[in-house]
Amino acid sequence: MLTAFVYTNSFSEVRVSLDVVSAETGSEEGVPVGPGPNPISPEVKELVWGAGSFIVFLILMRLFLVPKVRKGMASRYESIQADHEYATSTRDGAQADVARYEAAVAEIRNEAARRLEAARQTLDKERSAKIAEVNAQIASRRAEAEAEVAAARAAGQSQIVTAVTAVTTRATQIAVGVSPDNAVVTRSVQQAMEGSRS
Repeated sequence: MLTAFVYTNSFSEVRVSLDVVSAETGSEEGVPVGPGPNPISPEVKELVWGAGSFIVFLILMRLFLVPKVRKGMASRYESIQADHEYATSTRDGAQADVARYEAAVAEIRNEAARRLEAARQTLDKERSAKIAEVNAQIASRRAEAEAEVAAARAAGQSQIVTAVTAVTTRATQIAVGVSPDNAVVTRSVQQAMEGSRS
């Protein structure tokens, strides 16, 4: 077995000397007796301390640390679930707002189409009334023009009848030498003119 002896002097110097002491005799020798301790294999008290510390750590984990971790995970899950529900409710609210907006736009379009149709019908009625008024004015003017034309024709016809009657009477006088009856010549000219007009 190796034994270390430490010597100190008054000047605080430390000297270490290693001597081999025989286990059987207790005397110092120069060569060690038997094999020394194995540095790889653990001793029993190291195993006991390792197992004890592992059991204490396991009890601490089981009683204190794991429940805290589970509680933290549960609170995190609840927080994520609450955020997910909030996002879902926000999305549903946004979709409801979009649906209300689209309904309002559709209602405004329907109202605009209804007003446009009412304006179109009003314009059609006004146009029809104006066209009817203009047609009535045209018809009255046409009737006036036709009356004027008929009056002018009648006046012209009477002048023509008078002129033809005078020419016929004079030609008959020249040809026959006798003056014909003016009423008979006038009636014959009028019949001839009516026959040529039809």
